[in-house]
Amino acid sequence: MYHYQQGDNNGVYPDAEADKSFAFDDQSIRKGFIRKVYLILMMQLLITFGFVCLFTFSKATQEWVQHNPALLWIALAVLIVTMICMACCEGVRRKTPLNFIFLFLFTLAESFLLGIVAGQYEADEVLMAVGITAAVSLGLTLFALQTKYDFTMCGGVLVACLVVFIIFGIIAIFIPGQIIGLVYASLGALLFSVYLVYDTQLMLGGNHKYSISPEEYIFAALNLYLDIINIFMYILSIIGLARR
Repeated sequence: MYHYQQGDNNGVYPDAEADKSFAFDDQSIRKGFIRKVYLILMMQLLITFGFVCLFTFSKATQEWVQHNPALLWIALAVLIVTMICMACCEGVRRKTPLNFIFLFLFTLAESFLLGIVAGQYEADEVLMAVGITAAVSLGLTLFALQTKYDFTMCGGVLVACLVVFIIFGIIAIFIPGQIIGLVYASLGALLFSVYLVYDTQLMLGGNHKYSISPEEYIFAALNLYLDIINIFMYILSIIGLARR
């Protein structure tokens, strides 16, 4: 997952006082940018939810994937390539329709892989995780909109926490168990919840120290989408482990 704090090449800029060319002073520009980001995000989530439902309620689909394991590796390759291209190549993120094509391919691959994961759980567990994720995401978004605390200044701290979390995950592989699994999933849900607030405030701009360029609507939608998907995955893991 890629999060950037500042720098022209990554589409994140200081606030309006530092960079007038991408200022969010014009309310119509700000509202149009936010509206576009959330419209793209909603389409991504609908596609993903459709795949999750398909794999959760259709045993035939699960069996078909089990008999065609190459699809998993193809989806994983598409996921990695498209994510790297969108994160590292400004031209891919900003050039239409290339940016929408890459985002659509990424969303399909991510949805397919998430559907495979969801298919390993019971239907009521998946639906519960979807409901909790929706409530958490809505609550955190409302919090990011009204809080006076500027989370955009916490980019460095969040990256450090993400590195520690990844290392902890590697260690957890060699120490299997329900307790460590619950701890890892709980920390993951907490970390990406904070990332959701951080990315939301980057998109909002305004009085926050850092903001994302209005030209980077694909990048903004991608960040929010990954935050929500990660929250869902870890909440689903918590529910699954708690029911063992």
